[in-house]
Amino acid sequence: MPLADSDGTSIYYERHGSGPAILFVHGSGGHHAAWWQQVAALREEFTVVTVDLRGFGNSDSSMPEFDGQDFPGDVVAVLDQEDLTDAMLVGQSIGSVAALRAGLLRPERVGSVVLGHSLGGISHPELKELAATDRAEAVKLPVIDRLLTRRFQRERADLTFLFQQMGTFNVARMQDLRNLDTNGPSLEEIQASGVRVAFLAGEKDAVLSVKTVTRAHELLPGSHLEIVPGAPHSMYWETPGPYNAAVARLRRTLTAPKEAA
Repeated sequence: MPLADSDGTSIYYERHGSGPAILFVHGSGGHHAAWWQQVAALREEFTVVTVDLRGFGNSDSSMPEFDGQDFPGDVVAVLDQEDLTDAMLVGQSIGSVAALRAGLLRPERVGSVVLGHSLGGISHPELKELAATDRAEAVKLPVIDRLLTRRFQRERADLTFLFQQMGTFNVARMQDLRNLDTNGPSLEEIQASGVRVAFLAGEKDAVLSVKTVTRAHELLPGSHLEIVPGAPHSMYWETPGPYNAAVARLRRTLTAPKEAA
């Protein structure tokens, strides 16, 4: 069982395939196995790495509480253990916060970060206000309706059930993950790092609106924007085809200048 040491905490991860590296960072209800549809689709062209943050899946969950500020170190531990360079980190929801911070901590190992359905904890007054407005609307919905469309829930009751069961393997819960975006990076810090950033969002995301994501893209010079039509917050699960295509396209696009240099 592959394990990386994150300041004394054992972090479980898996590595599949070969080629340019993509490391996926799960959200609050996920773990390494949540990426089953991505691993199968992408491992023929890319090295696909999945990780369990502390408190999730097979990683150490023995601590009495969990601090979101520790998650970037968990990702860095895997990057260092596998000696990855020019990796693309792909975050899902809260995982995007960890992914962006990890990229800024190890720019020599990370060429790009994809912020999936998240602003990555970027510290900017306008973006914080927009995100807060989105959250105020999202909390009016049942949790499952924030993550998957109602049509999918009706038509794929099996995958909806499995999606809900995924979280039962985790000790950490959303309410435990304090300090997720405390002291987040500024737009200037991101630009100075040299790490390229892409925003990946679904048209029907009930947690973070397309308007908010588009504004973040406008404020961060050089960033990329991918909006997938008809996709919800948990796009990786409900619409894996378009999601996987977008991730593959970003992996090729964001690394092209470096490869040509």
